[in-house]
Amino acid sequence: MDIWSVEKRSEVMALVTSKNTKPEIRLRKALFSLGYRYRLHNKKLPGKPDIVLPKYRTVIFMHGCFWHRHSNCRAATSPKSNINYWESKFENNIRRDAAHQHALEALGWRVIVVWECELRKDISKAIASITDNLI
Repeated sequence: MDIWSVEKRSEVMALVTSKNTKPEIRLRKALFSLGYRYRLHNKKLPGKPDIVLPKYRTVIFMHGCFWHRHSNCRAATSPKSNINYWESKFENNIRRDAAHQHALEALGWRVIVVWECELRKDISKAIASITDNLI
């Protein structure tokens, strides 16, 4: 049973965005301050990566732990209502993420996934991990 009415749940879900989220903006600002220049949400690439670094032939996906099911993360909880819908939704998200990653790698792109909880815990560690992969 949901704690909110159908109308309230609809209102809350409508506020969920997929682009320009707070964690994504924090990551972009940190990369920009280090001198990295990038493009955003390139529609020509599979999965419309959040950040594209053409110079390094690298793409970065900023994944929310809940939506993309970060394993062993406390934020990757499952809703208690409409369980079949959510299980199917999460499975499709995971399958789609893997397909996009494989397609990008087949095109010669390096794929980096940054998890929301990693960025929240220690942004400098997350940035160091990214820059280490760019060298």
